[in-house]
Amino acid sequence: MSQEQLDNVFQAWQDNETRAEEMIPLLGKLYRQYNVIPSLYGRSLINRSVTRILKNHRYVRKVEGTELSVADTLPMVRAMTELDLGPAHIDIGRLGVAFKNAGESDVVAFLKRELADIVGRHDASGMGGEPQDVVLYGFGRIGRILARILIEKAGGGNLLRLRAIVVRGSGDDLEKRASLLRRDSVHGPFSGSIDVDTDNHALIANGHYIQIIYANSPAEIDYTAYGIDNAIVVDNTGKWRDREGLSQHLESRGVAKVLLTAPGKGDLKNIVCGINHGDIAADDRIVSAASCTTNAIVPVLKAVNDEFGILHGHVETVHSYTNDQNLIDNYHKGDRRGRSAALNMVLTETGAAKAVSKALPELSGKLTGNAIRVPTPNVSMAILNLSLERETDRDSLNEYLRQMALHSPMHKQIDYVDSPEVVSSDFVGNRHAGVIDAKATIADGKNAVLYVWYDNEFGYSCQVVRILQSMSHVHHRYLPLSP
Repeated sequence: MSQEQLDNVFQAWQDNETRAEEMIPLLGKLYRQYNVIPSLYGRSLINRSVTRILKNHRYVRKVEGTELSVADTLPMVRAMTELDLGPAHIDIGRLGVAFKNAGESDVVAFLKRELADIVGRHDASGMGGEPQDVVLYGFGRIGRILARILIEKAGGGNLLRLRAIVVRGSGDDLEKRASLLRRDSVHGPFSGSIDVDTDNHALIANGHYIQIIYANSPAEIDYTAYGIDNAIVVDNTGKWRDREGLSQHLESRGVAKVLLTAPGKGDLKNIVCGINHGDIAADDRIVSAASCTTNAIVPVLKAVNDEFGILHGHVETVHSYTNDQNLIDNYHKGDRRGRSAALNMVLTETGAAKAVSKALPELSGKLTGNAIRVPTPNVSMAILNLSLERETDRDSLNEYLRQMALHSPMHKQIDYVDSPEVVSSDFVGNRHAGVIDAKATIADGKNAVLYVWYDNEFGYSCQVVRILQSMSHVHHRYLPLSP
């Protein structure tokens, strides 16, 4: 390659950097002023660096087989800021590919047609609803990730407002609590700044004032004393998993509803967002977000069952160790979990297979399950060994699942990767419930084996936030509409 050609390649990269830099404030304007949440084939474009925006554009080639650059999307973003849009999730990548494929030249006319339902619908007096107070009861792994996501999303019209975090203690550990939110060995540093208000027991994270409430039980708390009312309490402790135990939260003043971040017992609805979130009734005051594994497998199982039918199957989860296990050999009330999590693969149980029936009743009694805890701190895998009603082959099954990941209503739940080099750490921070590993798919006639990666912390927490949105009646249109 000549020097001139080398210079041209570098200049093209710099030109794209310049376009991405111009795009960032426009994306921020759409988000904060118009409550438009822009993404690119499911990859968020909010609060992203120049390099991340360019990388997200590169991703389009993998999923659509066509190039899409910031030179294609920047004119769209510019035009959208002038269309007085109403609230919506808008996939700029899908719009960009559709515009290129249509061979059109008038981007404004194209957008007015594709976004007709929201053009001119901006309401300057509000953001599409009333803000919803959220309280995190417990501040462990899931609690802290939920806090990060809620703080990140609060800049636009998400309408979910993290108002308080409840922890045990006497109030002398605020700096340590803040430090655990700032720094995370798995998910990296907090994106922004955190100040500690020691006198008032509060954290100020990216401008959001979050009360830290010290209590040993819900009975001790009056949330209205902190200006919190009609709140949804997200119980991350796992201490109570049935209606009776979780009802204690409803006795606290200022609480309207409760969401459990663990599988619910008894008659509690176990909700997997994207599958049965429509089952949440207005009078449901306590619901469960099921487990990380249930969230990972249910969307994939529904997709396969809808198209091929599932006669029966087995779910094996290869799960990262959790705080419930011992770091070194010591007494544990559970079988095998007393052995060192960092040194052993630990065979244990999972209720995920049985829990599937709560979200997908049509699969009741058709699945068995087991789990192996392994010495990694995050990201897990579910192996689905399925007997199908209808024959298929590897390529057909993969193509179907790719389409479901890209164009179905479950595109927020199902992701798809087709690389021979990915390993577990590549999925840290993935916001989908589960990721199909296409290279590992096995299909022969009526037998199929699917490998599904999932970030059992971050991906699950994103599903919890989606349920929070559903419980608080925060509903956005997703545009453009799937074909």
